[in-house]
Parts: sequence; C-alpha cells; structure tokens
Amino acid sequence: MAIAKAERLMNLALCLLGTRRPLSKRELRESIEAYLEAGGDDSFNRMFERDKDDLRELGLVIETVESLDGEIGYLARRDSNRLPPITLDAEEAAALGLAAKVWQQARLAGAASGALQKLRAAGLPEDVDPYGAHSALEPRIPVHEAAFEPLMLACRDRRPVVFDYRKATAAHPEQRHVEPWALECWRGHWYLAGWDRDRGAERVFRLSRITGKVRSRGGRFTVPVPDVVTVRETVASWAGETADRSARIRLRTNAGYPLRAKATAVRELGDGWDELEIPYGHGLDAWLVEFGPDVVVLEPAELRADVVDRLRAVAKG
Repeated sequence: MAIAKAERLMNLALCLLGTRRPLSKRELRESIEAYLEAGGDDSFNRMFERDKDDLRELGLVIETVESLDGEIGYLARRDSNRLPPITLDAEEAAALGLAAKVWQQARLAGAASGALQKLRAAGLPEDVDPYGAHSALEPRIPVHEAAFEPLMLACRDRRPVVFDYRKATAAHPEQRHVEPWALECWRGHWYLAGWDRDRGAERVFRLSRITGKVRSRGGRFTVPVPDVVTVRETVASWAGETADRSARIRLRTNAGYPLRAKATAVRELGDGWDELEIPYGHGLDAWLVEFGPDVVVLEPAELRADVVDRLRAVAKG
C-alpha cells in the first residue's frame, strides 16, 4: 500500500510539474491509472484531496486556478518549485531550531519538524543540533483560534476566503470576503492582513473575533499582494503600534503594566490611581477595553467615546 501511494503521489507531482496550463480533476483522473481504478467520484475526490495535501506538506507549491468558465484547475510551476543549494552555518541552524520550538503548541509543530529533517537531508551539518539548548528561554506563540490553520493555508495558497467577523463595536457578526495576505502576532493576539472585497480596501482582522468556519472560495486574487514589510506595517498600524499623538488615562495602582511600559509620563494621583500619558494610535481603544474598570480615559474626547462604544457593545453581548 505504501509503495502504491508513493507511486500515485509521484505521478501526480509529475503531471502538475509537466503541464503548462492548469489541469482539471477530470484530466488528472484520466492521466493517472490509480485514479481510474479509484471507483466512484466520491472515492476519487477524497483520494485526490489527500494526495494534493500530502504533496503540499512535502513542499510542492500547487496553484489553484479558476478558468473563465468556472472550472478549477491545478498546476505546479517549475520556477516556484526550484530551490538553490542550501548551506547553513551553526548560527543559522540554531535560528531554525528556535523557530521550530516557537510552534510547539500549534499544528505547525509537525511541519517545522519535517522541514528540519529535510534540511538535514539537504546537507545541514551533522554536528549542528537545531533543537539544542541555545538559550534559557523557551519561546512559544500560542495559537488557540480555530481560524488560524485555514487562514494560514489560504495565505500560502493565495485562496480567497469568507468568514463571519464581529467588530468590537458591533453586537452581531457580519460576513466578510477577504483575499488573505499574511498573519501577524502582536501582543499575544493573531491578526490577518488582507484585501476586503466588500469594502474595496486593505483591512486587518483579529482572529479571536472570527466566528464560525473559514470557507475557501475559488478564483484568483483581484489585487496584487504587497511585500512583507508593507503588510507588517499595516498590521502594526491597525494593532495600535503606530502612534501620532498622545492620550491621558487614569490607571489603578499596581495594574496595567503593559500600559505603564508604553507610558511617556506617569503621575501619582493617590487613592489608588495614577495618571499616564501614552502614545495614541489606531487600535488603542480596543487595547484599553481589555483592562476593563482599571482604566479611565481622560482625553482626547474621541478616544473616550470609542472606548465607551466598545464597552457598550460588549455589554450587549
């Protein structure tokens, strides 16, 4: 059985790499003997989807393309699947090992481990232990949101998605059609940066506010994907990392240490309260809401109003 599956995967990979145009499921089924013997359509579809996922897990970049008549096709471009010789020194290998440790709590743990094994096969020095102890720190990025994995795969495969999203100021979620670009983690929260088709503009979505399942949609992206730096700057701005003015807040004594770390000035008020001056940028209102009754916004007035609106939305459920 293992030999038969390996042969089937090899034949599928050769078909996808050898074509100059996207091949439909029907054409792939007619070209690979194992698919012809699969039986009914349901059995073939399950086998094909598993094989496609296995090839992607092995590192093959498979594109999904929708034709003008709506038919879905697949191909693996040679230029997208060609790698230069890999040479890593001890420090680079250590960095990869550290990255693998970061994902120990996520589904990426298996992929990270497999990637390091492939690097071993590609010539990673035998005397280098990527999992060795290089620091007293044990870095981890928790991934609790169910939307993380489907969005990660959609970003990788350049597939549009649809999901229900509840804004902090809204009582009920609404459907969003998005072309996902990249996922970024800020202050322990995951954000998706992408193109919102309904609004015709780039947007950033916090994964914890996505409700229900993330559904994939066929077709190509309608706008170019920005470079990584631009996406990260967008996420930073929408997550409140970019500030162009200041805000004054009251904060309970011995509370809100992340806010204190950002403060440019702190003054003791007595009676268990301090006054802080902090940078004010997009997203600060959402951050302040997380501290609940420990924070009172003094100024500016628009920030105070935004925080009150968010608290009212939370109270409404």
